[in-house]
Amino acid sequence: MSPAVFAHGHLRLYLLRLLVERPMHGYEIIQALTDSSGGTYQPSPGTIYPRLGKLEEEGLVTKTADGRKTVYAITDAGRAELEAREPEMAGIESEFTDSVRRLADEVRASVNDAMRTLKADLAAAAREARTEASEAARAARAADDPRAAARAQLHEAEAALSEFRAEMREELRLASADGTLTGDTVRLLVDGLADVRRRLVARLRD
Repeated sequence: MSPAVFAHGHLRLYLLRLLVERPMHGYEIIQALTDSSGGTYQPSPGTIYPRLGKLEEEGLVTKTADGRKTVYAITDAGRAELEAREPEMAGIESEFTDSVRRLADEVRASVNDAMRTLKADLAAAAREARTEASEAARAARAADDPRAAARAQLHEAEAALSEFRAEMREELRLASADGTLTGDTVRLLVDGLADVRRRLVARLRD
C-alpha cells in the first residue's frame, strides 16, 4: 500500500484552500485534487466527505443543496483558520508535490512492468504462431509431396524409438539398482526387439 498523500490534518487545510477559490460540490473537490496531481491521486468519496462533514461541524464550511448536489463553501471562521495557518501551507504544498512525484514513479514502474509482461506474452504468442505456421506448412507439403510425407513419417518413427529407448533405459537402470533385473527380463527385451525388427524389415522391404 502506498503511503498517505497528506500527513495527518493536512488534507483538511488543503480542502479549505480549494474552497477559498469558490464554492464546490463534492465531485468538483475530488476533481480539483485529481487535476492538481495530474491524475495520479484521485481521492475516494470516503476520504473527502467525512472530512468535509468534520469541517462543517467545526463551523469552517457550510453546505447547501443545489438540486441533487450539495455545495460546500468556506465560512469566515474557515478563512480565519486558513489565514492563521498560512505558514503551514507552503509545507503542505511541497508535501503534496513530493507525494505526486512518488505516485508518478509508482505508476511508471507499474507501466514498465506491464510493458515487459506484454512484450513477453507477445514474444511467446509469436513463437507459437511460428510453430503452428511451420507445422501447417509441413502438413501442406506432405499432402502434395510423397517424399515430404515419408520424411514426416520418418521423424515420427525416430521420435517413437527415442522415447522407447529413453523410457526402457531408465526402467532397466532402476531395476538394476534395486536388484530386480533378471536374465529373463533381459531375454524378453532382446527377443522382443529382434521380433519387432524382423517384422519391420519385412514390411519395409515388401
